[in-house]
Amino acid sequence: MMRAARLILRVVLLFASAMADAHEVRPGYLDLREVAPDRFEVMWKVPALGDYRLGIYVVLPENCSGVPSQGSFVGSTFVERWQATCTGSLVGRRVGIDGLSATKTDVLVRVERLDGTTQTARLTPAETSFEVTASPSRFEVAKTYLLLGVEHILLGVDHLLFVLGLLFLCGNWHRLLVTVTAFTVAHSITLAAATLGLVHVPQAPVEATIALSVMFVAAEVLRSAHGATGLAARFPWIVAFVFGLLHGFGFAGALREVGLPEKNIPVALLFFNLGVEAGQILFIAAVSMVLLLVARLATGSGREGRNPWQSRSSIRTPIAYVIGSVAAFWVVQRVAAF
Repeated sequence: MMRAARLILRVVLLFASAMADAHEVRPGYLDLREVAPDRFEVMWKVPALGDYRLGIYVVLPENCSGVPSQGSFVGSTFVERWQATCTGSLVGRRVGIDGLSATKTDVLVRVERLDGTTQTARLTPAETSFEVTASPSRFEVAKTYLLLGVEHILLGVDHLLFVLGLLFLCGNWHRLLVTVTAFTVAHSITLAAATLGLVHVPQAPVEATIALSVMFVAAEVLRSAHGATGLAARFPWIVAFVFGLLHGFGFAGALREVGLPEKNIPVALLFFNLGVEAGQILFIAAVSMVLLLVARLATGSGREGRNPWQSRSSIRTPIAYVIGSVAAFWVVQRVAAF
């Protein structure tokens, strides 16, 4: 069993060290806003680290003229702004990102027309350009925001570590189902409220408090591993709901960067949330399979696999310490960034 525990600990440590900054890996963001017929204000945000910017560049159609400004570093991004004149419109033409195929990042693109309608696209190393359409279909909107939701939760390591802590506080499938449902309902409420402008919460304090919620759950896992039963161990769904409200504001931060298509707001909001849930389910399934495999290897049978999250303290304890330590680093880092 100790061998299995060491194996899991090594995996978690590798995962944590690779993702010490939960939101360091952000996609690029291109905003094309039409301010007059065939004239666009362009904002290009490139992921950056210190004085280094990622080597990806906007490629507008040949009928567009205009050059980027000098640009400046703003936090973890490099920002360029300029005006582009596209004779004969952008409709039917392709916008691309040069150098994207050589990276592991994505680029979110938003085109806003004079009439207020928008088109949103997600470019990847495998698909580095897209065609501007007169009016995007609901299917295109749904697909884009679904993938955006999946990507955000899978890159939001702080959210994933919170969910991982909750898994260790659940003793059976029923408690897990209730707990995950409570988390889903809670962050859906605040995600919608914040994105629609009904509630305004500063993002920096939200991110710091999310890190504190991860620390809290890690501490509760340690308590339960040593036989103590606090509120979180007895009623994990309550903790999931309360902190889920907070995590919803974190999800909303990513959605506000991209914006919502004016004529398809319900579709975009719904499918972004479904994407978040799909990513969360994938994560839970992957963790459950790993714990199930470790339990079977350790015992030589499948008995412990029926409740893979109620692992022995030799597994839960080191993982909880790793989660808590990473979360403590985030708290200091995010408070210092205020």
